[in-house]
Amino acid sequence: MTPPLALQTALGELLGDAQLVAETLPDTDIKLWLIDANNMDRAFSPEETRRILEEPPYWCFCWASGLVLARWFAANPEWVAGKRVLDFGAGSGVAAIAAAKAGASEVVACDLDPLALASCRANAELNGVTLSYSEDFFAEADRFDLIVVADVLYDRANLPLLDHFLSRGQQALVADSRVRDFNHPLYQRLDIIEACTWPDLAEPAEFRYVSLYHAHR
Repeated sequence: MTPPLALQTALGELLGDAQLVAETLPDTDIKLWLIDANNMDRAFSPEETRRILEEPPYWCFCWASGLVLARWFAANPEWVAGKRVLDFGAGSGVAAIAAAKAGASEVVACDLDPLALASCRANAELNGVTLSYSEDFFAEADRFDLIVVADVLYDRANLPLLDHFLSRGQQALVADSRVRDFNHPLYQRLDIIEACTWPDLAEPAEFRYVSLYHAHR
């Protein structure tokens, strides 16, 4: 299977020998175009490290929180079935694809990064689902039943987004492996679930536990 040319070219510009491969996520029926795990086994040059830090290719990994949401929707389709869903900071689109596969009536993958949206399109095609796409969350109308969010609140400066999610959706479901307690009156922790980023980055054990929070207005 040939990787999407635009995505492969973009990845190659960051890491010259890196390849995209279609991987089935563990304990799911979802396939994504992800960086080949073999490309992570060597040391990066200073120039490669600089490029990665300047333009992190978040879209070529399935982060632990996205994997948790994918499994959650497969096991609990009532969260999204027949509903209008927006995936905020969609990255690879894993949560959006999982929501579509679980029966959502409409799913919008939203991300500021054009490469992330290109990744979402390629991954939606790979999984035979239909998504819509948005570059600007704040341009969206307040019409969604559920806003889903995976691993975008790693910086506490982003925590005000918790209120904004409920300005566009009746409910929000937030998965995060970095922030342990939002201390937000509207968000209740539903569970703590073990998962890892794919391909596995051998992250510290503390980042292999994803907290799942729910809020409604």
